[in-house]
Amino acid sequence: MSRGKVNPWLWVAGIVLLATLIALPFGLSFSQREVAVLLVINVLLVSSYRLMTLTGEWSLGHVVIMGVGAYASALFSKRLGVPVPISMLLGAVTAGAVAALLSFPLFRMKGFYFLIGSFAAGEVIRLIWKYFTNPFGGPKGLKLIPGFPDIGPISFFEPLPYYYLCLIVVGMSLFFLYRIERSRIGLTFHAIHWQDKLAESVGVNTFSYRMLAFVLASTFAGLCGALYVHYIGTINPNRFDVEEMVFVLIWAIVGGTATFYGPILGVVVLTVINEVILRALGFDTARPMIYGFILIASVLFLPNGLESLVPKLQAWRTSRRTAPEGTPASEEKA
Repeated sequence: MSRGKVNPWLWVAGIVLLATLIALPFGLSFSQREVAVLLVINVLLVSSYRLMTLTGEWSLGHVVIMGVGAYASALFSKRLGVPVPISMLLGAVTAGAVAALLSFPLFRMKGFYFLIGSFAAGEVIRLIWKYFTNPFGGPKGLKLIPGFPDIGPISFFEPLPYYYLCLIVVGMSLFFLYRIERSRIGLTFHAIHWQDKLAESVGVNTFSYRMLAFVLASTFAGLCGALYVHYIGTINPNRFDVEEMVFVLIWAIVGGTATFYGPILGVVVLTVINEVILRALGFDTARPMIYGFILIASVLFLPNGLESLVPKLQAWRTSRRTAPEGTPASEEKA
């Protein structure tokens, strides 16, 4: 295949994937549709988290930043009467602004120290939500948060319309994240990750680029929080604790972070395992323990994540296609 041409199989795969996503809710029950809504939101959450890891920094505060977007959007709509679509955008911008402020102390640290610093910053924000009843509602949080306004006969209180709304918003966001990674900015993120001193030596302002990755990732995390809170209708500080952040880390690690689709594979596969297999067997309450086993197994037997299986499957498919014509099936299998 010549350079610049797109593999037609990618178009076929894209069309099949789009058709599957559109038709998916019609084969699900009401509760499963609600899970599908949360899954789509989590896909954007883990993808935005990956954007930040491109610079080599891993955070334990990403879910709290999602909560910043959720609280901000809820307060704008509930307290100030801002229309929900606008409050969602304001919530995302607020999350990005908070991330920009946190960048100045946090990016004085690197590696393990940044990880711990992000956890501490996230806990400070959570404690503010917990102990300030006005305006955050204290430990009980906020209730009766306005939902996305109806469009004619379409009620976004129902999971089916909200699923398609989230699918559109998340699809556009993923396209934007993908274009960022493929741009010169994304390449600079990678350079800072692998050779930060060399990047500085050629004039790259590593602080500014790390801050940019953090702010962009946080903005999309805030959008996730806004999508979440206006569907659930309630919010409290416990929803954004470190346990939820651990799930995001496991999605990313099990899926892999070397490719754009790796974390998406992780969150989809683990959600299916949790909602289909564990619930059917009655083990859904043991989710943290089973996720821990899955993480250990992934590190031991699949250190590069689920994404590493894709090239192997492609190589197997190519070898099958290029097998000599007329070779008996028994010999080909052998």
